[in-house]
Amino acid sequence: MRCLTEVTGVVLAGGKATRMGGQDKGLINLNGRPLFEHVMSKLAPQVGNVVISANRNIEIYQSFGVNVLSDTLPDYPGPLAGILSAMQHLIGEWFLFCPCDTPNIPDNLAYKLWMQKGESNAVWVNDGERDHPTIALIHRKLVTDLEQYLAAGERRVMIFLREVGGKPILFAKQIQNFINVNTPEDLMQWEKQ
Repeated sequence: MRCLTEVTGVVLAGGKATRMGGQDKGLINLNGRPLFEHVMSKLAPQVGNVVISANRNIEIYQSFGVNVLSDTLPDYPGPLAGILSAMQHLIGEWFLFCPCDTPNIPDNLAYKLWMQKGESNAVWVNDGERDHPTIALIHRKLVTDLEQYLAAGERRVMIFLREVGGKPILFAKQIQNFINVNTPEDLMQWEKQ
């Protein structure tokens, strides 16, 4: 596995987690560790550094020794707000975003997205069956486009990525690596594995 020091990893943990009863999903335990920590430990060896994008329980996240940033937009407007905040406040040109509820991301995630991005300023994961637009490598050049998109009231990640000329990167036969923990039932399934 190659470490891409020019990429900053951002674990997105700023959502409302309505399907989890409003619990802070990143802090829900899976096999004795918070979900975000599973993602962070998989992402950290692949990138230069990792931060958490969170809107509540900031002190708890910080207690794990990680830098935390919050959305600059009010009222939990979705993952794009966390993406925007990271690009506005962090140093670097490239950012690899990953939601806090995907504990099994592959060890080659950053490298494969990087090597196959070509001239695109945004690429995201496709597992062969579906797109995962919140698992995306995005260049800072898109910050103005994203500001305008959000200012227009838009919130859909996939539409934004397509509008800016992004493209999917195929991770064939790796569906298990991108399954989300969205509900208490999902969590129970993961704990059985």
